[in-house]
Amino acid sequence: MTEKMKILTISDSPLAPSGVGTQTNYMIQSLLKTGKYTFISIGGAIKHQDYKPIKTEEWGDDWLIIPVDGYGTPEQMRSLIRQEKPDALWFMTDPRFFGWLWEIEDEIRPLCPMIYYHVWDNLPYPHFNEPLYSSNDVIATISKVTDDVVRNVSQEVECIHIPHAVPEDLFIKMPEEVVANLRKDNLKEDKDKFICFWNNRNARRKQSGTLIYWWKTFLDRVGHDKAKLIMHTDVRDPYGQNLQAIIESLGLTNGEVVFSQEKLQTRDMASFYCMADVTVNISDAEGFGLSTLESLSCGTPIIVNMTGGLQEQVTDGEEWFGVGIEPCSKAIIGSQEIPYIYEDRISEEDFVNALEKMYNMSPEERSELGLKGREHVLNNYSFKLYAERWDELFQNVKEKHGSWDTRKNHSTWHLSEVK
Repeated sequence: MTEKMKILTISDSPLAPSGVGTQTNYMIQSLLKTGKYTFISIGGAIKHQDYKPIKTEEWGDDWLIIPVDGYGTPEQMRSLIRQEKPDALWFMTDPRFFGWLWEIEDEIRPLCPMIYYHVWDNLPYPHFNEPLYSSNDVIATISKVTDDVVRNVSQEVECIHIPHAVPEDLFIKMPEEVVANLRKDNLKEDKDKFICFWNNRNARRKQSGTLIYWWKTFLDRVGHDKAKLIMHTDVRDPYGQNLQAIIESLGLTNGEVVFSQEKLQTRDMASFYCMADVTVNISDAEGFGLSTLESLSCGTPIIVNMTGGLQEQVTDGEEWFGVGIEPCSKAIIGSQEIPYIYEDRISEEDFVNALEKMYNMSPEERSELGLKGREHVLNNYSFKLYAERWDELFQNVKEKHGSWDTRKNHSTWHLSEVK
């Protein structure tokens, strides 16, 4: 029997509900089902109750989750690498969190290849990332924007496009009679209203407060008794705005805006998408935007800012699956770590017009858009293809780069011409 390939991962905890955690979980569980892999996951980015290693009931010894603060430390990594001898190191999230890891790549890469699942939101090309990109054996990119960035910034590193995916058998388009009953049971007297759904973290770049202000402008046009905005988020997230205070200050206290704050199972999330007439995301920076992909998988059209990964969801270049809003401004912002990147902002007028466009469509027209959107997901972001791409990547890495005693195609030194 062939020995299983052991993968060490670093990301948000794969048991956490974040986009990074969710995609890590999807990748790992889909590959565990093949019987060819075992995983050790360094799970960070959340506050843990305790730091005891976790095994799941379903996968037992094949999947060990190690809770950490942040994303770990060089000392933890050195110890785990030597102790577990993984065949490959896979890590995912914003590159700002992995400077410490790339600083010790000269200790890791001679032993096993490094695979980075990368997200980058926008142009201009971040040439300051070139040393980071070149410190990996393979970079997998989650969006067309990210793929274009990596290929233009670092031509030497191997680059493979593996976009996010959602289980289309869980995020499904429900029959009309089921949706009607869901609306009747959950929305009651508002069951016939135009329902707009927003599912994001209440954080600055997500524009949660802006959304509520602009929602009021929309209601002022069509009538406050005609539509409802459901926001699935933490109203008092320390990194976001006090959304309850905003709706009170705007007088939206008669059910025009309601909050869903409980953690939900996938089936329940699918119910929200199916009850909605449209799902929105107007984030000024969005690497991919998982909630809108989930919405399309459920057959519900979307309204999005044409930035990052959102723009490839709302259109395939020919058909549209909702309304894509071009930014009215592209400001260069940055920091000491990220000297420059565009921040895309849309205008209130364009957003309210997009809402009106969806509002004025017949239910049949919205349903047709949603059905096209689900087909788009099945064709381009299928979960089956997602799993196959990861399996193929890991097997190719094993063959091409080896690990430990079979390590190849990596040199700890290089020659440079001094002029």
